[in-house]
Amino acid sequence: MGEIWLFSYGTLRQVEVQRTVFGRELDGHVDEIVGYELGEVVITDPAVIATSGSARHPVLVPADAAAGVAGTVFAVTEADLAAADAYEVADYTRILVPLGSGKQAWVYVLASAAPEATLSS
Repeated sequence: MGEIWLFSYGTLRQVEVQRTVFGRELDGHVDEIVGYELGEVVITDPAVIATSGSARHPVLVPADAAAGVAGTVFAVTEADLAAADAYEVADYTRILVPLGSGKQAWVYVLASAAPEATLSS
């Protein structure tokens, strides 16, 4: 399998979250997702709140095709994706999307507004 990319616009960019979730800091670079905008969810999972330092987390919701959200894209492993799935709460689902750079990356979006072709977290 080729490279696996994970796009983050929120807490997975925090060094302390990366250390907890992945056991290391990830190396990434700036990219953008189009067709989405930022919303917010309130997290109730105490472990996630303790890891991220906040109960309020950003979430991607579908928007006008011209809308975009900047973030960071990381090269990850299958084990990293599994760890990220375990970290994300049920409000999120992971989908594969094209980024502004042309890369195909996994990203977590609002589960209730996600397209049909998703991988539930």
